[in-house]
Amino acid sequence: MPEGSAQLVERHLPTEEARDLFALVRELVKGEIVPRAAEEEEAGRFPRELFTLLSESGLLGLAYDSEFGGGEQPYEVYLQVLEELAAARLTVGLGVSVHSLACHGLAGYGTKEQQTEHLPDMLGGGLLGAYCLSEPSSGSDAASLRTKAVRDGDEWIITGTKAWITHGGIADFYTVLARTGGEGAHGVTAFLVPGDAEGLTAAAPEKKMGMKGSPTAQLHFDGVRVPDARRIGDEGQGFAIALSALDSGRLGIAACAIGVAQAALDEALTYATERRQFGRPIADFQGLRFMLADMATQIEAGRALYLSAARLRDAGRPFSKQAAMAKLLCTDTAMKVTTDAVQVLGGYGYTADFAVERYMREAKVLQIVEGTNQIQRMVIARHLAGPETR
Repeated sequence: MPEGSAQLVERHLPTEEARDLFALVRELVKGEIVPRAAEEEEAGRFPRELFTLLSESGLLGLAYDSEFGGGEQPYEVYLQVLEELAAARLTVGLGVSVHSLACHGLAGYGTKEQQTEHLPDMLGGGLLGAYCLSEPSSGSDAASLRTKAVRDGDEWIITGTKAWITHGGIADFYTVLARTGGEGAHGVTAFLVPGDAEGLTAAAPEKKMGMKGSPTAQLHFDGVRVPDARRIGDEGQGFAIALSALDSGRLGIAACAIGVAQAALDEALTYATERRQFGRPIADFQGLRFMLADMATQIEAGRALYLSAARLRDAGRPFSKQAAMAKLLCTDTAMKVTTDAVQVLGGYGYTADFAVERYMREAKVLQIVEGTNQIQRMVIARHLAGPETR
């Protein structure tokens, strides 16, 4: 059955430039992503040449300043592009989101000299980025990270292990959070580390339930030397930089989740209108019609929430609470909708011949990455009721 039909979603875009952008995205989705998605995911193949094409097309730097090669698009537009890409193949949509996350620190906190030197290649020069915060013993409790950076003259020596790194082992650059001071959030600093740095190695990719085409691996830093010129922001500012990036990154995950959910709904609708039982399409049966109606409603609610948060960000207003809400609602929606889509297809939905089983496997990880949904609830509650008392 055809995949990627979420491109038929009606978009309300703010400018003619954005509408032209979507025409390009849909052309790439139809011609370059959808035809190979199922086969490459099954084979566990990462489409590096496709990311090169996306970079050349200006799609890896959409939300960043044109001064450094970015597309200078509102987040409202960028997130809808992510949704379209993720509907076609989550490895691509999430990969673009992770790359954007890896650029965030330098774009927001780097010096003018650093931005001029590095950002053009990062945003449109064919490079691929990754973001290194999590560690084997610090996932949700990211402020307890143990990877250390020790100063040695004009260089820093980084030692430690990062875990669950999307694009681990294949990225051209890594935004790395390492401890340069005492315990807790105030002792963390951010660095821009080249992918070919001496002493940097990647473990074998994790064997995952879904997103098999996207490599996720541990990274080992064995005395990796990084010039102080590649330190991002001030010493001890790294955790604040990380949290700032995650607020935006959570919106990226929310948009990707709605893309996967929309693709699953489209598959379910196509099947339900074509499959006949008892002499009529199964879409005629009220139980199934109500299920489809609920799926569509949940998707629209999630899309409206992530776009509302994006518009707050575009207006320069606080959006951390809304980003956590969007990540929570949209990823839970993706899990529910993809599970229901499998149910609509019945036994066929449980086979690899139909895309919905892949969507269901992929949806699960979206409830975990960039802050589990339990962490999102904690973030939201702190905004509502203040920090927990101890």
